[in-house]
Amino acid sequence: MKPKLSHKPRKRFGQNFLQDPFIIQKILEVVAPQPADKMVEIGPGLGALTKPLLSTIDHLDVIELDRDLASQLQVTWGHTHKLTIHTADALQFDFKTLMKSNTNTQKLRVIGNLPYNISTPLMFHLFKFCDLIEDMHFMLQKEVVERLIAKPNNKQYGRLSIMAQYYCLPQYLFTVEGEAFHPMPKVQSAFVRLTPHQPLPFPAHNLKILQTITRDAFNQRRKTLSNALKAHLKIEDFEQLGINPKLRPEVLSLSDFVQMSNYIHQHYPNKEI
Repeated sequence: MKPKLSHKPRKRFGQNFLQDPFIIQKILEVVAPQPADKMVEIGPGLGALTKPLLSTIDHLDVIELDRDLASQLQVTWGHTHKLTIHTADALQFDFKTLMKSNTNTQKLRVIGNLPYNISTPLMFHLFKFCDLIEDMHFMLQKEVVERLIAKPNNKQYGRLSIMAQYYCLPQYLFTVEGEAFHPMPKVQSAFVRLTPHQPLPFPAHNLKILQTITRDAFNQRRKTLSNALKAHLKIEDFEQLGINPKLRPEVLSLSDFVQMSNYIHQHYPNKEI
């Protein structure tokens, strides 16, 4: 039975509101919020997670693009000092601003039921702030979570896998069926934890190079490395790297891509990327 909503879900914002109390409880159990946590919720919607979080933690920041939903949150919880509402686009939000009043260097814990249409660019935006983040817990399309955790020689493995694993340890926590949301999406969802590496296991000397070669490598997955990356590396470069140029990109590990990136940075310092 659908809940009686005071807000009509908007397709342009990719709104699918979480409504299953069992899933909400399961989320709270795996996230395990503590009173002093510096927690940020992206896309609180109708407050399915906001309400139980506020009953547990001392303060919660929420980022909501939909002004009508932000107004409803203000009416419901605006009277309490425990909630700060940021009416903003999370894709443009500067998460450093949430640290200004944080005098004990405590890191952010980020949580959200993310709209499918912005989930990948939003994660790339959040990766820029990984040094400020303790962990991230997201509800995403199942296929996206499978790409996040994918390893080499897997059809789901690609640029998102490499860049997510460069910054974080991703963990698939559990699957969520469409019935848990209103309106019901046509695809399955999954809940994932992303824990930023401290320190990075394979540091890149130039992130732009790493991002570019992973993009170019997977633009046409069936191409060999020598073809896909011919704008960046010569056959003799692959020999120096000890990487077979006839291999396809999906067999290479994160460390292989970082190795290629650092080689380009060292041997072609003036190359435009």
